Amino acid sequence: MNELTYGLITGILFGFLLQKGRVLRYDKQLGALRLLDMTIVKFMFSSVLVAMVGVYLLKDLGLVKLSIKSTVLGGNIIGGLLFGVGWALFGYCPGTAMGALGEGRWDTVWGLLGMLAGAAAFAEAYPFLKGTVLKWGDFRKITLPSLLGINHWIVIVVFIIAGLLLFRFFEKKGL
Repeated sequence: MNELTYGLITGILFGFLLQKGRVLRYDKQLGALRLLDMTIVKFMFSSVLVAMVGVYLLKDLGLVKLSIKSTVLGGNIIGGLLFGVGWALFGYCPGTAMGALGEGRWDTVWGLLGMLAGAAAFAEAYPFLKGTVLKWGDFRKITLPSLLGINHWIVIVVFIIAGLLLFRFFEKKGL
């Protein structure tokens, strides 16, 4: 199998899990944006924790090589703000929008078209951004373990413990 096939399979599995986790529901999206329902936060943080373990296990076994991107604060901050505004206006993030479309919610088509228009606008503005925003706060290729000078498994265990405590807090608060 080639990389595209693996991507298709994992995309379908992720969409299935999004649907089973009920994070495609608009009320869950709205609840997350209003910080009243942490279902989406729990789902995504769980995904990050599982991915951390999986990626570093594969790396340690020599089955994959990591390709770390540069940490650029300007691009991350502006991109994060645009992502948040788009999510708030549209009511879905890109992954949940595709999942909702898969469930037959045709209203997501307009948001997906907006995402494509935004991607096209970014592509057109990229030459300008490359010399400005994408240079602001460039910390090069860093990771938390390399920054702290410790083994990556220590960071992973700390994140898993923090995640479990956070999930317990959310459950106690009914979030």
